[in-house]
Amino acid sequence: MTDSTTQDVDALCRAARIAFGSSAAATDRERAAWLRAGAQALDAAAGELVPLADEESRLGSARLTGELARTTSQLRLFASVIEEGSYLEATIDHPNPDATPPIPDLRRVLRPLGPVAVFAASNFPFAFSVAGGDTASALAVGCPVIVKAHSGHPRLSARVATILGDALVGAGAPAGILALVSGRDAGLALADHEEITAIGFTGSIPGGRAIHDRAAARPRPIPFLGELGSLNPVVVTAAADAARGAALAEGLAGSFQLGVGQFCTKPGIVFVPVGSAVESAIAAHVGDAGPMLTDRIAASFAAGAERVREVTGVDAVAAGDGALVAACDTATLAAHAGTLLEEVFGPFTLLVRYRDESDLLAALDLLEGNLTATLHAEETDEIGRILPALEERAGRVLFAGWPTGVAVSWAQHHGGPWPATTSQHTSVGATAVRRFQRPVAYQQAPERALPAALRKNNPLRIPRRVDGALVVPGDAGASSR
Repeated sequence: MTDSTTQDVDALCRAARIAFGSSAAATDRERAAWLRAGAQALDAAAGELVPLADEESRLGSARLTGELARTTSQLRLFASVIEEGSYLEATIDHPNPDATPPIPDLRRVLRPLGPVAVFAASNFPFAFSVAGGDTASALAVGCPVIVKAHSGHPRLSARVATILGDALVGAGAPAGILALVSGRDAGLALADHEEITAIGFTGSIPGGRAIHDRAAARPRPIPFLGELGSLNPVVVTAAADAARGAALAEGLAGSFQLGVGQFCTKPGIVFVPVGSAVESAIAAHVGDAGPMLTDRIAASFAAGAERVREVTGVDAVAAGDGALVAACDTATLAAHAGTLLEEVFGPFTLLVRYRDESDLLAALDLLEGNLTATLHAEETDEIGRILPALEERAGRVLFAGWPTGVAVSWAQHHGGPWPATTSQHTSVGATAVRRFQRPVAYQQAPERALPAALRKNNPLRIPRRVDGALVVPGDAGASSR
């Protein structure tokens, strides 16, 4: 795949701006049809796309078949989301001259931002790439998308862009609704272009921070919506360790080695009581790692694992051919936090031995933001101090199972405090669309000037908040509000 020139980027961005006029004006039903057509086209091309993805990513056909199905299901979910209508957050305040200050007729709705740049990830060549969640959620609300292809799967990116783009236009979307660029310089030009209104990014902290700063330094700064890095801490209480430590060890081993440890939700640090059954049992479940996505990622993993092993006070608990479980106490973690709390992307996890709850809480206080946090506790455990510490540092808190595997649903939240993400909104699930919208309020507007979502008698039949009360179509009196 030949690198795109800055002239290519400029032409695609200007075409996206033209397309935005049509995509923003399209009805939710029309855009939903576009998304479903794209999903159908990708499903139909699975026989071509999965082998190509396997050739470039080494992830295996079984994993990639499931990931493609997840990707097309996500397109269909967003079609349902925009048809349901609550994503618009339509809100109406009728005039109230007796309020202090008086309230005029006010009506607010969310509108699309404009053309969006998406930087694809390496570890999910379907679900976080050309047709992934950033692209799907932006398209759903009417934002054209230009994707910067990841160098780890260039041919797959080109084919997915062609298949999805043709399907969208074939279903009635405007030309310019989806485009692809490649190459580092093209990515920078895309981030800088005046027509781009937001950037979606999934990748490393250094790479994300560089683009984040670039977006903020533009003459007109734009939102940078990044997913950057996460250790996904796990806490195993003493009671849980005593009751089911061996089973937890098996579950942990399966999770941190899943996909050769190349999941953003991999449990990278696990707090266990001193002398834990988890630590004693885990070696039996650590095996050969298998090939990683790219030689560059493999080299980075090897360097990161070696960096941890060189820290005084760190023990190698279990090691397969590439996979590694290390352990240390909380004092070592505190003394070497800069090294031990740096994400090692790959099949690695660090066990941290704590003495009591106070020791555990002090160690948790060293952590930055994460996508997930997991608490394995028993019914008899008092978790009143542990749970707030985890909530403060993660966007999703699990009480059973392991964090790898992210459901695509209405209630999902895939985000967290810095450096996990830079947005308060999720990048997976229904409310991912919120990242690419902005509120517009209309005051004393005539009916003909209002978006359909705000007009009298609710012609779209969507949920709305009217004078502070949620009104759902079908409720008594809803049609008159």
